[in-house]
Amino acid sequence: MSESKIFTPCQIGPITLRNRTIRSAAFENMARENKPTEQLFNYHTSVAKGGIGMTTVAYASVMESGLSFDGQLWLREEAIPDLKKLTDAIHEQGAKASIQIGHCGNMTHRATCHCKPWSPSGRFNLYSPTFTHQMTHEEIDETVEAFGRAVDLCRRSGFDCIEVHAGHGYLISQFLSPYTNRRKDEYGGSLENRMRFMRRVITRVMEEAKDDMAIVVKVNMTDGFRTGMQEDECLKVAQELEKLGVHALVLTAGFVSKAPMAVMRGAMPFKTLAHYMDMKKFWWLKLGMLLGGRFVIPTVPYKDAYFYESAMRFRAALKMPLIYVGGMVEKSDMEKVLDSGFVAFQMGRALVHDTGFVSKLQSGELTRSGCGHSNYCIGRMYTIDMKCHQCMQKGELPTRLAKEVEKAEKAVEKSNKR
Repeated sequence: MSESKIFTPCQIGPITLRNRTIRSAAFENMARENKPTEQLFNYHTSVAKGGIGMTTVAYASVMESGLSFDGQLWLREEAIPDLKKLTDAIHEQGAKASIQIGHCGNMTHRATCHCKPWSPSGRFNLYSPTFTHQMTHEEIDETVEAFGRAVDLCRRSGFDCIEVHAGHGYLISQFLSPYTNRRKDEYGGSLENRMRFMRRVITRVMEEAKDDMAIVVKVNMTDGFRTGMQEDECLKVAQELEKLGVHALVLTAGFVSKAPMAVMRGAMPFKTLAHYMDMKKFWWLKLGMLLGGRFVIPTVPYKDAYFYESAMRFRAALKMPLIYVGGMVEKSDMEKVLDSGFVAFQMGRALVHDTGFVSKLQSGELTRSGCGHSNYCIGRMYTIDMKCHQCMQKGELPTRLAKEVEKAEKAVEKSNKR
């Protein structure tokens, strides 16, 4: 019996992965004061030990103005020793180390980023909520250079791969989307103009990556709402990235400030979200989530491999390597994705549930993740660390949150049977 394609090596740019599994850049919230912690080290080391081909450290900002959480990494010189310790440990386990870099744009507060939040167009951001500042040309230039410096810093920290976040409504995505980009200069208006910032960032990143680092870009296939980018424009963005020579694309969808569940699918666990929020800092958001969250963030039904049909249309239109993400919990779906021409696939929640999932797949112990997609881990991620409710001690999960989890998992089970 031949080994599953999942566990065969694959090439992404200049690097070779031992298998085709990648831990996706799901935000861990395991940094403190924007610095790496022992918890972050232990988590990614455990994922590497658990058989992953490459693990991605999530959501590292290229500059202070791009920070959206205290638990988010900020790429600066003093972070190098701890990051190098982490990448060395990942390499010792036979895995490659990747890091997602980006800038949050308007999705932050002055208290976090220590300035009026930057955005392509100065508008009020209801999601934060906060007033934002339209970036000047000098600030655009500064941000482009910050992406380049981040690549050099990540190389010195021992990373093999950089994932540039150009989706989900963060800064590059904000420039791309007509919903957030209302500029009247050469960075706004036509799609050609709206791609200008992305083009400059990626060109700078590729220059700094030279020939020894893999560069992948996470990019939307749709923003997920009527006034955002639709599939036709998103495909043109992907084709532009192909021309720019990036080594692979991670195909995703959704806009955190407008259509967050298009990214994650299922229901947002509002009771969980509110339970872990700091009442003193976010009383208004906590109250709003409990009273009207379901109207602001409607449920998007979950199903396994939920981006597959959309991703296949991009696969047909592009020649470059593509990495699949979205609902990868079943071995047969993983093999289907690879047989359809994707070089590798990413998983997030399956590895929050069990860091040893890949090894168990390979040994035959499991063929499916035990993740129930209640999104409990997402609900607590914004305040404390990302953690699966099934990994908690008995009695640690409050009864009302346990009921919310049970209800959500039953809805997912029902949706998957359709």
